[in-house]
Amino acid sequence: MPQSAEKTLDHAPLFCEPEYRKMLAKKKLKFECPHPDQVVSDQREFTKSWEYREKNLARQALVVNPAKACQPLGAVFAAAGFERTMSFVHGSQGCVAYYRSHLSRHFKEPSSVVSSSMTEDAAVFGGLKNMVDGLANTYKLYNPKMIAVSTTCMAEVIGDDLHGFIENAKSEGSVPRDFDVPFAHTPAFVGSHVDGYDSMVKGVLENFWKGTARSEATASINIIPGFDGFCVGNNRELKRLLDLMQVTYMFIQDASDQFDTPSDGNFRMYDGGTKINDVKAALNAEGTLSLQYYNTRKTLDYCRAVGQATTSFRYPLGVEATDELLMAISDISTREIPEVIRLERGRLIDAMADSQAWLYGKKYAIYGDPDFVYGMARFIMETGGEPTHCLATNGTSAWEDEMKELLASSPFGKNAQVWPGKDLWALRSLLFTEPVDLLIGNSYGKYLERDTGTPLVRLTFPIFDRHHHHRFPLMGYQGGLRLLTAILDKIFDNLDRETMHAGVTDYSYDLTR
Repeated sequence: MPQSAEKTLDHAPLFCEPEYRKMLAKKKLKFECPHPDQVVSDQREFTKSWEYREKNLARQALVVNPAKACQPLGAVFAAAGFERTMSFVHGSQGCVAYYRSHLSRHFKEPSSVVSSSMTEDAAVFGGLKNMVDGLANTYKLYNPKMIAVSTTCMAEVIGDDLHGFIENAKSEGSVPRDFDVPFAHTPAFVGSHVDGYDSMVKGVLENFWKGTARSEATASINIIPGFDGFCVGNNRELKRLLDLMQVTYMFIQDASDQFDTPSDGNFRMYDGGTKINDVKAALNAEGTLSLQYYNTRKTLDYCRAVGQATTSFRYPLGVEATDELLMAISDISTREIPEVIRLERGRLIDAMADSQAWLYGKKYAIYGDPDFVYGMARFIMETGGEPTHCLATNGTSAWEDEMKELLASSPFGKNAQVWPGKDLWALRSLLFTEPVDLLIGNSYGKYLERDTGTPLVRLTFPIFDRHHHHRFPLMGYQGGLRLLTAILDKIFDNLDRETMHAGVTDYSYDLTR
């Protein structure tokens, strides 16, 4: 065997060894009842055709690899952005393991989440006992300042009443009567992680604001980032810009420190997050600004209902979107945008001009959450690129209309197509029948890259197979430079692969570009 104490191989090269190749081939032949190779090859070629594309896009009863996660994952991420808050998911352990692993694999940080460990008996008789015992254990073992409760499919199907269960748990002494336990119903069989995020943030605000009258509005601005796999880099970059403008602001749900703890000998189960007292005081802010509209629809409605002015953006990437964000903040705060930020803007524009010859006319397929796809398509058109396919599995008809309006505003969007509700198997058909130069999305796109040959740029959650991308911003002018560099690097890497043989494919002995 190739594996030994002196020669330890990672699983990838290990399974390429002859012994494992033989074992896997034998397993396939014996247990998978494979079709003849020619039949498989013919079927594979058929799935690349326009005929199959029409059948694929008409599919309604089956979803194959959706570009979204479920509601409770969004709620867990939301809870991580508040001071010493433990996320408590009312459901089975298996579901909660998925949320923990998804977040920890992306951020390369521990993601602490408690499960009420519902099993078959709870599915029949209800999960009240699980809630009573679970809240008591969470409070005693993990010493949180707040426990944020969400649900999985099981709890929602049987109709468990979170508010009633939490009140019963408090009556039985699981947690003190005045201890904060905000909650959100997050059925995983509808919506997506952006809806779960929205419901949990709204639940936290309601927990502290409900029944409290707003006092005289302060000059502060509340900022809600939305579900963002790049929150570590983005939140810190936005804080830097706001500090340069000398704006008084409060990030509601700030997970940047929680998912970027240092290695200094101390384990931090909790780190950073919006302080509880600041959440309470945020009721009196001048207004609330959301960086992602589709992540915060319910929350913004609630903020307006309590008397706050609200403004929302759609993942502000690039020059124009950052301009609009900073000008909105300037208007609300009455603070001028300083010269140092204006210079950053000019440097981004200069960098885009420097690389224009390599970016102009490039065709892209973009997939992800509705706000991300909107913001990325807008940035691509700023570079002279064409967002040919724009796909969001959790996109709505309203999002489709907004996308079409955006694309119609630029000549680079005239041939673009918008695909709400479609999945990555549908995107595969689009890439084969209407090929593009680059694919922008998350790690799941690597299989599309291998299958269709379309180079993938990883720029949204989750990114499992690359490290530390989330530590760098995408928003702001500095984030625009990061975006620009990531796209250009992929273009040049692909060109290097296509011209690597001197005198055969590389006639110019190319070094400088």
